[in-house]
Formats: sequence, structure tokens, C-alpha cells
Amino acid sequence: MVSIVNAVRDLGRLRQIYVVLVRHGFGELAQRLGLGGRSRTQAMPELPAGVDASDALVEAPEADAKRGEEERRRISLPERVRLVCMDLGPSFVKLGQIASTRPDVLPNDWIIELKKLQDEVNPLPWSDIKAAVEASLGAPIEDIYERFEEKPLAAASIGQVHRAVLKHADGPQEVVVKVQRPGVRTTVARDLELLHALAKLIERTIPESSLYQPSALVDQFDRAITSELDFGLEAEHAEKFRRHFAGHPHARFPHVYREASSKTVLTLELLPGGKVYDEIRDHGHKGPAIAQAAVGIVVKMIFEDGFFHADPHPGNILISGDPDSPTIGLIDLGMVGRLSPEMRDKTLDLMIAAVRQDHLGVADALYAIGTPTKKVDMRAYRAEVSVLAEKYLGRPLKEIDVAAMISDLMRGASKYGIEIPPDFLLVGKAIMTIEGVGKEIDPDLDVFGVARPFFLDLLRKRYSPERVGMELWRGVERLSGAAYDLPQQLREVLDDLRLGRLTLRTTDPTLPRTVDRLGRRLFAGLVVATFVFAGTWLLQTDRKDPLGITLLVFGVLVMFGHVVLDVLRHLR
Repeated sequence: MVSIVNAVRDLGRLRQIYVVLVRHGFGELAQRLGLGGRSRTQAMPELPAGVDASDALVEAPEADAKRGEEERRRISLPERVRLVCMDLGPSFVKLGQIASTRPDVLPNDWIIELKKLQDEVNPLPWSDIKAAVEASLGAPIEDIYERFEEKPLAAASIGQVHRAVLKHADGPQEVVVKVQRPGVRTTVARDLELLHALAKLIERTIPESSLYQPSALVDQFDRAITSELDFGLEAEHAEKFRRHFAGHPHARFPHVYREASSKTVLTLELLPGGKVYDEIRDHGHKGPAIAQAAVGIVVKMIFEDGFFHADPHPGNILISGDPDSPTIGLIDLGMVGRLSPEMRDKTLDLMIAAVRQDHLGVADALYAIGTPTKKVDMRAYRAEVSVLAEKYLGRPLKEIDVAAMISDLMRGASKYGIEIPPDFLLVGKAIMTIEGVGKEIDPDLDVFGVARPFFLDLLRKRYSPERVGMELWRGVERLSGAAYDLPQQLREVLDDLRLGRLTLRTTDPTLPRTVDRLGRRLFAGLVVATFVFAGTWLLQTDRKDPLGITLLVFGVLVMFGHVVLDVLRHLR
């Protein structure tokens, strides 16, 4: 077994994982991983001093084993995975949520099931929250806030949110305060360490798991949850969104009160409004107006700004303002995606090709977005993507299921070894989430129809004289820089040549095989020569010496065997 326990300080957590796997019908998987059964302690690696190897393994209770067998017969595999994540707690719930953003890796039924995961947990006592706020902000809570509600608005795995009134130079300010749970960093660090070890273990012991890229999934989860743990980053995200959407008629982001914020406490403006469905049901807001405004906001974030909210689900959206022209407030800005200008252009090319129903254009744009991990059969790849695209693009634009199309296209690219960048996966998640919400409140929502004016405007900007001139100027700058550096680099090469310091290094992929074959031939030649020489010498001294005849025959057989094997290797 891989040295997994060395990476885990809490062996009790490892036991818990084993029992939970058995409880939900994954006992065979746990055994393949070497996590259970005392009879397998001889397979354990060397453990830290004072730790008994048998302590790291445990037999699951018989009741859990029976329950697992029953669940395996009556419950689907994706649902059992969701139940495992829920039983193992916040870190694994977050991992499941991240996995639900990977339509390139997981089938649609897995995505649907994992999207059901919620990280609502029991709230911490008020005394713990008060102590955490005062320790982080370095002052009594009464000196910072006029009022701080003890009952939280929401409690999640990373932190919980309370309503408060902030003391401010401009007068009392209605705010929400996001407080990180004490000790959550240690818990997450321990679970991350365990998850990285488990992912590597799964890939080594279960080859078929490579289809789901366990290590890549854990790496993505690591980046996401690490950024969420730093509330200072979320504050920066909020301020950046406010700059990008300054003066926008439909979007609003909370103001950050820096004087009452830190890495573990975040004080934000209390945005007006209510949840999407409540506002439609109780306050006369119209689904089509909200859906079109939300799609426009997401398209601007992704394609114009290259900085977007990666999780715009209904819980992170607040609706206020005029029902005919709603204002959409976006909160929980910890998870964001970023696209470089180059990646934005490639993503725009993909969407334009989809709007134009250009199947080959879709295939080429997706290839440009991804990174090939192996030689791609372009003919087969384009045929595959064309078939997938035709399934969606042969319909009127308003009938196209954008979420399903993106999911199938990314899965098709992955099938041919084209690795999709994580930030583009977040683009897919954001579009799929907002389309899902939009079509719930407006079944006639035409995502491409709403986005078309944005795409056309972005195309005009891409080929505007200002941008073309800027690109030409950059090209001239790079060329002039190369012209300046070339004489100096050439002089250095000539100096190295004159002083005998110039070396050339070449690689030949066939060289190791050739050297190996040459070595085998030299070895066989020496063996054969030795046997022939010894046999001949013995026969000359005594013509009837059987040892001499044996050595000669053995030498001939060795030579013959080597020639046959060499011919067979050459034929392969």
C-alpha cells in the first residue's frame, strides 16, 4: 500500500472514511485501497514511531456492511457517492460541489446528483463567534458594531454570516458579517492532505479511475477552497466587480468595509432585495426580465471583463428595484474565474461558431481552448464534435440547450485527450448555472439571443482600428526588441565558439534502444567467444574431452538463440 498513513496525522479520520465507504456499499473499493481488514497489516508501510500498524486499519461493524450491501442494490452509484460526501463532512461536500462543475469528466447523472450537495451545517455558539471576531479585528465587538445579531443568517462549512449595524463615520451602516469558523484552516489542511494521498492511491490501485482524473479534481478543489479561506481575497473580488460594473443598470455588488474586515472576518454592505423565487412570487418581479438581465451580466463578466462569478446559483442572487427593470445583487464572491484576453478571444470564437452553426468552427475553437495531452486524430475528433454539435445546432437558437451542449462538447474533447483549462470549466459552470435558473423562471429564455448583441459588440471591438493598431504596435515592439537582442546573443555564441565553450546537445529517441541492442550483442559475443575458445582448447589437449564438446555446443546454441531473438525484436 502507498504510504498514505504517513500523510495523515489523524488516523481516526482514516478509520471514519473506511466505515463510511462500507456503510454506503463501497466495501470492495475500501479493500482494494487497503483501508480495511486487520489481516492486511503486513501490507502497511512503515509508520511513525509509537504508532501500531494495526491501529490504522479497522473492521467495519456488521450492521454497516449489511446496510452497504442493501444500498448498493437499491441506490444508484452517483447517489451513494453524494451520501458518502455528506457523511464525511464539509471538506468532502466541497469536493463534491467542485466535481459537479466537471461535465468533461463526469456523466450528466453524476452532475445532477452532486449538485444536490449543500454545505449547510449547525451554527457555532454565539460565544465562539464573538471571540473569533474580537480576536481577528483586535477590539471588543461593541467598539466596532452598534448591533450584532447573535442568530446567523446562514451557516456553512467555512464560516457563518450574521447581520449587524456597523459604527461608521457616515453614520450607522446596515451590514452582514462573514465570520470564519475557528480551526477550519487546520481541518481543511488535514483533509486536503488526506485527499491528495487518497487520489494518488486510487490512481495507483484502480487503473480505471484515471477516466475521472482524481488528482486533477483534488488539485482544483485545493485551489478553490484555499482561496475561499482567505476573506481578504473575497474583499478584493468584491471591489473589482464594483469597478467593472460601476454605473451598470442591472448589477450590484456589496461594498467592503475594510476597517472591519480581515482574513477571517469580512464586513460587507447589506444589499437590498430578496431571493429570486420569493421576489417573483411575492413582489411582482417578472421572470423574463430577471433572466435576461442575469444572462447579460454573466456574458459581460466572462467575455468583456474576463473576471466572473463562478457560482451564480439562486442562493447568491438578490433581486430588488423596479419589476420591469430589476437590479441583481450578487454575493458570496469567494469563487471566481479568470480568462486571459487570449482565452477570451478563443471562448468568443467558440460561441460565435455555435451561433453560426459552424460545426468545424466549434471543433477548431474547442481544440484551441484545450491542451492536447497526446497526438490527436483530428479527422476523428472533428467528426465527433460535428456529430455532437449537430445534435444541438440544428435547432432554432432559443431551443438550444447551452448547458447540455457545453457539457457534451467538453466530454468529447476529453475523450480525445484534449485537456480543458480549469477556468474554462468554470465558464461552463457559470453559463450552465445561470441558464438553469433562467429557464426555471422563463421557459422561453433564448440564451444565444440575449448574448448575440454582446458577441457582436465584442467582435466589433476586437477588429476595431484601435485594437488592430495596438496589436500591430505590440508586434513592432517585440520585433524591435528581438532586433536589439540578436547582435548581443550572436556575439556570445561566437565568443563561446572561439573559446571552445560551445557545446551541442542532441537527443535521439531511438538511441536508448540502439545502445541496449548493442550491449546485448557485445555481451552475447563475449559469452560465445569464451565458450568456443575454452571448448577448442580442451579438445586440442584431449580430443575426447566431453566438457570441450559441451562448451562448443553451448556456445553455438547461445549464438543461435541470440540471433533468433534479435530477428524477432526487429520484426516487432
